Amino acid sequence: MATDFTTRPCSVAKTLGMVGERWTLLILRDAFLGVRRFEDFQTHLGIARNILSDRLAKLVDHGLLKRRAYSDRPIRHEYRLTNKSRDLFTVLLSMHQWGDRWAVEEDEPPFRTVTHKACGLVTEPVTVCTHCGGELRPGNVVADPLPEVVRTGLDRSGHVR
Repeated sequence: MATDFTTRPCSVAKTLGMVGERWTLLILRDAFLGVRRFEDFQTHLGIARNILSDRLAKLVDHGLLKRRAYSDRPIRHEYRLTNKSRDLFTVLLSMHQWGDRWAVEEDEPPFRTVTHKACGLVTEPVTVCTHCGGELRPGNVVADPLPEVVRTGLDRSGHVR
């Protein structure tokens, strides 16, 4: 039986419970690139219909996609991003950047670049402090547990003490 990560007292675990299944982030990636219809997701991803149907249903259930009918006869739906899924955009950008750096062969070029429309230049995502604008990196941040986490006996990383 699979573990339900959405019940764990950890934001990363809860997120994985919603988007951690195989194919899910690729479906969201395609949605960010403008794919909306079942057949188009299937064609772009080469995913089995039953798996795609299951993943789309879960994304709708979790509020990450909104299903809209675009045809009555036969009934056909398209899948639209929600504000909740749009907040995952920076996660996908960071995964894209990490993949270009660590998952491709040395002689293989990046799969695509990301251009900032406002200035017209190719960019890379950077996570910064909302107050001072400084870059957030391992070693220069600390995540303090909330009182509930302390009370339940978990350490800062969400492990049982």
